[in-house]
Amino acid sequence: MSGRMPKVDLDKLSFSDREFIQRINKENQERVSRLKRMRRNNIITGCILGGLVVAIYGYTIYAVKQETFLDDFEEPVKIIEQPSNKA
Repeated sequence: MSGRMPKVDLDKLSFSDREFIQRINKENQERVSRLKRMRRNNIITGCILGGLVVAIYGYTIYAVKQETFLDDFEEPVKIIEQPSNKA
């Protein structure tokens, strides 16, 4: 026993059974087309969001590289005052 159902001869089915099979096939095709459209829209949305994340990250790196206020980060020279000889 192979565990498979035997093939059904569609000619031996009644008209109502064939009509029911056609209706179910049509509903299944509509469901598949909706799922394909939803999957495509999800992929497009994911690509847009991913591109936005990469763009924000790239802009942030670019903006930080242009910052120069930390380039002159040296300790200021201390000015030692000479004691005055006023007496």
